[in-house]
Amino acid sequence: MATETTTAVRVCSLAELERDRFRVLSAEGRVILVLIDQGQVFALDNRCPHMGFPLHRGTVRDGILTCHWHHAKFDLAGGCTLDPFADDVPAFPVEVRDGDVYVDPHPIARDDRRQHWSRKLTEGLEQNIRLVLAKSVIGLDELGATEDVLTEAALFGVQNRDSGWSTGLSILTAMANVLPSLTPEDRRLALYHGLVHVGQSTAGQPPSFDLEPLDTVETRPERYVDWFRRFVDSRSQDAAERTLRTAIRLGLPQTDIATMVFAACTDHLYLDEGHSLDFANKAFELLDHTGWQHAETILPSIIPNLVRATRMEETSSWRHPVDLPSLLAETFRDLDDLIGEGAAHPAGDWGGHEALAETILDAEPATTVAALRDLIREGVPLTELSAAVAYAAARRPVHFHVSNEFGDWDTVHHTLTYTNAVDQALRRAPSSLLARGIFDGAMSVYLERFLNVPKQPIPTPSSASRAPTDLLASFDIQGQVDETAQVVTDLLAAGRHKDVIRTLGHALLREDAGFHQFQIYEAALRQYQRFAGTPAGDHVLIGAARFLTAHSPTVRAAGQTFDIAARLHRGEALHGDA
Repeated sequence: MATETTTAVRVCSLAELERDRFRVLSAEGRVILVLIDQGQVFALDNRCPHMGFPLHRGTVRDGILTCHWHHAKFDLAGGCTLDPFADDVPAFPVEVRDGDVYVDPHPIARDDRRQHWSRKLTEGLEQNIRLVLAKSVIGLDELGATEDVLTEAALFGVQNRDSGWSTGLSILTAMANVLPSLTPEDRRLALYHGLVHVGQSTAGQPPSFDLEPLDTVETRPERYVDWFRRFVDSRSQDAAERTLRTAIRLGLPQTDIATMVFAACTDHLYLDEGHSLDFANKAFELLDHTGWQHAETILPSIIPNLVRATRMEETSSWRHPVDLPSLLAETFRDLDDLIGEGAAHPAGDWGGHEALAETILDAEPATTVAALRDLIREGVPLTELSAAVAYAAARRPVHFHVSNEFGDWDTVHHTLTYTNAVDQALRRAPSSLLARGIFDGAMSVYLERFLNVPKQPIPTPSSASRAPTDLLASFDIQGQVDETAQVVTDLLAAGRHKDVIRTLGHALLREDAGFHQFQIYEAALRQYQRFAGTPAGDHVLIGAARFLTAHSPTVRAAGQTFDIAARLHRGEALHGDA
């Protein structure tokens, strides 16, 4: 039995250690492995930091301890790992006095914990190692360093991907946006998903090399807006990048920078099926979390997509049977005048969102365009119109019939995320140029009309008593789209909106979700917050639930890895004799 002398704990005699080769003892809540190799005595935590396997069951050779579970190797003298997928194992001071071996149960201090987890976060991103990323999120969040996680991941994601903004960065931003709406237990899991996708998006990619801003005295914002739009239009990537970097370096107002970027995103119709504007909006939202000081690093990452994006006026679906570009061209020429007329007699409070959405959903394009023109002329705020269009887009998944091909879910998804981006961007930097996105979004909703034939009806509340566990259970069975919608409807009728939002978030995060699922949850949450307390808000949540459950269940491997990291962090045993 171990006995204590001041801070050290007696382990055994040196002769006993030489005979047995190792000893395992418990002291101050730690299980410590003391061993001897080539006449030297060492002490390490007995739990492998990778998966918790007992290290006393490993092998020692030439100063290296190898764990037998996943073959992680550790330096006996310091506990440092030679394999990036494993963390360093804590080492303890050990000494031999009067023929007895003593160990101090307080680990040898390396860097402080914040430095340690920041370093492991970088290694996890560089090596694309999920378990390391999970441990880093848990460690840094426990220290109150959530913003550090977002900033480091954001900068890593743009600096290590020459092809620019990635789906991983969008997922990271979306999860940062929804953190306040999740349960405290799920917030770390949300950040972990963002990091995993940033790591995947950069894996094997060449790094990005920045171009220098112009050395110029030109400071007029309108000049930079004109240049940037022109270079994006002509697909001149380097010129567009230098223009944007110069505008940021000169300190032009953030609203002018946003106007410049959003204008280029709407100079062509529904660029890249809406991804271009959505990515640009997410880049600005990411800066809301990391700080504007990183704008010159983060914003240029959207340019590769902008200059390479498919322009919908070049596609058949936007030209035939209705020539949508020609229909919209006249309105776009009139937008400044229409907005000017509306400014002369503002409409005040306007509540026609649902009526306008019905027109967008069911009317012919010319009718929808005329309705939008009239409302702008009447002084209805652009953000009210953008919200109505986003609501119309959110209704498509509500009415989406499961007789459609599975891949068609992505079509309705793209329009919702685009219209949400237009709505959010207009609140950041309103302009007549960006207002074109309202019309683009409405036309995309029109083009999806065939996906609501037959039209799945909006479910009505039943007499059943529901609990959030019923909603979660519906995600465990493939194809429970309509059943899930009914459960959500009943919960909403009972006033359990917060429970629905949190449960949908948990259902998303426990899956091996793809890009679109993360997007749809965040966009739906944004639009629900706009329409909370109205039938429209309920419809948004019902549509999101139908989309998410259509993509469930999955293998759920990502969540298992995070659970392992959480259990290790709490000191739980993953192995029977750890």
